[in-house]
Amino acid sequence: MEQDEDGTFAAPKFAEGCVQDLMKSYYSMLFPWKEMYRWLSYGNDSKLPQADPNYFRKREFCFTLDGDIFVRYQSFGNGEELHKALKEKVPAKIDLGPVYSVDPQKRSSYANSGSQKAFTPIERELVFDIDMTDYDDVRACCDEANICAKCWPLMNAAIKIIDTGLREDFGFRNLLWVFSGRRGIHCWACDQRARSLSDEQRSAVANYFAVYKGMEAGRTKLDFTYPNMHPLVERSYNQVLLPMWKEIVLPQQRVLETPKLQEKVLSMIPDEEICRRHREEWAQNRPCNRVSEPGALSVARWEKLAGDLARENKRRTIAEIIIGFTYPRLDIDVSKKMNHLLKAPFCVHPKTGKVCVPIDPKNPEDFDPDTVPTVAQLLNEINERKKPDQPATWQLTSMKGWVDLYSATFLEGLEEDVRAELQRKGRQTAEMPRADW
Repeated sequence: MEQDEDGTFAAPKFAEGCVQDLMKSYYSMLFPWKEMYRWLSYGNDSKLPQADPNYFRKREFCFTLDGDIFVRYQSFGNGEELHKALKEKVPAKIDLGPVYSVDPQKRSSYANSGSQKAFTPIERELVFDIDMTDYDDVRACCDEANICAKCWPLMNAAIKIIDTGLREDFGFRNLLWVFSGRRGIHCWACDQRARSLSDEQRSAVANYFAVYKGMEAGRTKLDFTYPNMHPLVERSYNQVLLPMWKEIVLPQQRVLETPKLQEKVLSMIPDEEICRRHREEWAQNRPCNRVSEPGALSVARWEKLAGDLARENKRRTIAEIIIGFTYPRLDIDVSKKMNHLLKAPFCVHPKTGKVCVPIDPKNPEDFDPDTVPTVAQLLNEINERKKPDQPATWQLTSMKGWVDLYSATFLEGLEEDVRAELQRKGRQTAEMPRADW
């Protein structure tokens, strides 16, 4: 133990590295279980007569224990029980499943009941999962699990497009965006209407956003009409993708200076003569007047290429290139099924040690994955700031800012809507005709 200048002994420093060794302390002192319970109980922790006291117990929690031991169908009566289990079992990861018709821990009791619907999912947030590895074919800066400030704007664009679509096109209000802890983002749509969607309806919503259809024979597959774009695509293209392409993606990824991305662009052009002419010109590496600016050569080359395509009446190709590089790439299978598991907010990623913190969808550019706290950092902050008579809690650390953001951008609005919904149900019950005996 290190000794301070005044002769006292300083608390030991927590080192980055073996994340699992720190998780017991994280769950004991830092995991915001009360705030999580307020969300996942959806007002059913209240004393309103319409509240269901068994609601939270019917939610599935899945724990991944150290050694990749997968423990499904965990359930808890309240937030205190959840917190106790986290401290005792110390999961490396927590996944959230649906709310079932009965307590999932007692599902075996209903296996031979004769009813196929005795144990079935009845409610689940509509979720979306976007992973940066799905953009590897359009990234020059990183690949696989690596991310940086040059490629992260692709996640910002995804947040803007999906968030706007869910709010404006579907009328959802209570959306929680969360950093996955390493290389992606998750969205939880928590309105009652969203939670009640069937699998077929979830598939329809997911497919609504699925303009990007993956790769086929090395080529990008897209599904959109032109020039009469669908309103979602037109809004996304004009308000988000086109400005980002010109101002961020072209210069920062140096799209037309990198051989891999040059060929990616040319593969999307159905005119062999235009491709031949520009490939030969790029191979000569002629400088442009703005060459001193980073990425200026790519911008200049794009302006010339886009001009040639426009003159040949290939404006759809221009849109295909921009959309193919920048439109959100959803893992739509995650969104389609009510019983699909998804990692809980405020988990700690077992490899990076970073906390899965919320992102403000109104200001996604303010989020920097490099500034996300690690569990070791948070425990060191407690050691540095805690006074002898203070309890060790997340309020003493930089986690406070993230929990406050979660409350301000999501939880407070959700609780207001939940209270209104429960009161509406109460009024409906009170107005129901009663039989006179």
